[in-house]
Amino acid sequence: MKKSILEFWVGLFVLLGLGALGVLAFQVAGGKDFSGSTPSYTVYADFSDIGGLKPNAPVRVSGVLVGRVASIELDPKTYQARVALNINQQYTFSNDVSASILTSGLLGEQYIGLQQGGDPDDLAAGGTITITSSAMVLENLIGKFMTNFTGSKDNKTATEEKTE
Repeated sequence: MKKSILEFWVGLFVLLGLGALGVLAFQVAGGKDFSGSTPSYTVYADFSDIGGLKPNAPVRVSGVLVGRVASIELDPKTYQARVALNINQQYTFSNDVSASILTSGLLGEQYIGLQQGGDPDDLAAGGTITITSSAMVLENLIGKFMTNFTGSKDNKTATEEKTE
């Protein structure tokens, strides 16, 4: 009898641990919390390069979470990435708000950072953020550096040949 009670409590403890681990994994993966959804409105931003930005990425202002990326699509006319942002209704932004794709740390997740402008009129739901700054892709930066490095070395050699 004591053995079956002990097995019951061990089994219950293991199930609770697995449940807690599942909730933690869901939260770390960027899932919505269980407290219900907050009311939000959608605005759009067009970027020439989104890097590794993914749906459900955070939208932050001064480091404070104000929304999430709802979806990312390619605009067939401009061939730019059209990003839909769900912004919590408690936050409003001016018509001249700017959006940048930033990275948490050196190789961390990418998020959208908003910077408030000075226009007294608010950006309406369904509006488009026109001032955007695309992601800095590490591979492109390295490629530019390598091109400039080899290009300056070739120029130096050509200049030395002319002086001789």
